Amino acid sequence: MSTKSFSLAELAEFLGCEYRGDATHRVTAIAPLSDASDSQITFVAQDKYLAQLAGISPGIVVLREKHAAAYSGNRILAADPYLAYARLSALFNPRSPLSKEIHPTAIVDSSAVLADGVAVGPNCVIGANVRVGQGTEIHAGTVIGEATIVGDNCRLYPRVTLYDRVTIGDRVTVHSGAVIGADGFGFAPSRTDGWVKIEQLASVRIGNNVEIGANTTIDRGALHDTVVEDGAIIDNLVHLAHGVSIGEGTAIAACVGIAGSTTVGKNCLLGGAVGISGHLHIADNTQFHGGTVVTRHVSEPGSYASAAPMQEVRAWRRNSVRYTQLDEMAYRLRKLEKEQ
Repeated sequence: MSTKSFSLAELAEFLGCEYRGDATHRVTAIAPLSDASDSQITFVAQDKYLAQLAGISPGIVVLREKHAAAYSGNRILAADPYLAYARLSALFNPRSPLSKEIHPTAIVDSSAVLADGVAVGPNCVIGANVRVGQGTEIHAGTVIGEATIVGDNCRLYPRVTLYDRVTIGDRVTVHSGAVIGADGFGFAPSRTDGWVKIEQLASVRIGNNVEIGANTTIDRGALHDTVVEDGAIIDNLVHLAHGVSIGEGTAIAACVGIAGSTTVGKNCLLGGAVGISGHLHIADNTQFHGGTVVTRHVSEPGSYASAAPMQEVRAWRRNSVRYTQLDEMAYRLRKLEKEQ
């Protein structure tokens, strides 16, 4: 449990919001609306949850100004309670920073340059001509390849692998098991030699303020870099193939796969398990619902979806048969229309 404690007035000042109630009342944690106690802060982000306030007694509630009368206790009035919750979560995070030292079991090449305040955990390997910015944390078992650059105040969790010549910006978080800079899947067929490997000669560039989830893989480019621009957020188990470009502020949920040389624009939202074919261009501000299969360019921003929703299995079997008959049915319909 966190031992941090903040008063109503302190939290309101941190958020830049007005408050009502006892300015000295202190809380030590954030809790769900249904479970919040007198020593905890909670929030109401949607109107449908306001009714729950009648049966609970949290220490502080964050809610919209128009809902101020819905709770008579200590409250903070925020334009966006969910955003306020996100900012408050950083205050109550109990995570302890890594000790600002190089662990004796770490292997650091003599040509590597580590700035002030860099922390290197046990059994890390840092290669030749690597540069790491100040305040960056490199957790246990992480490997950083030759000539890779990592910016300031980054956090590389245990067992992250950065291949050679990768560039990571400032304030980037990479979660455990992620692999950045592995070879893209490039092979040319040969009648005599089978699959002939195409060497992946480019690299990966990650911008500032990017988060990359656990076990995500981002391949290096063949002839031009794979790029993730500033502010993009990528969930667990995502695969970005060689030469993919992800625009600024785009959010990618788990299990998405994007094939080579596709460009995804700025501020896009990709739901879980979206699959995007190669060499496509996706417009800025495009949204794909979970499970969407994208096989063509998207030039107009908007929301897109594909694949049938879940059905009772007997209905699914009947509909699957009918799906195979659509071409014949369409032909018969056109024929009937011509006969009229």
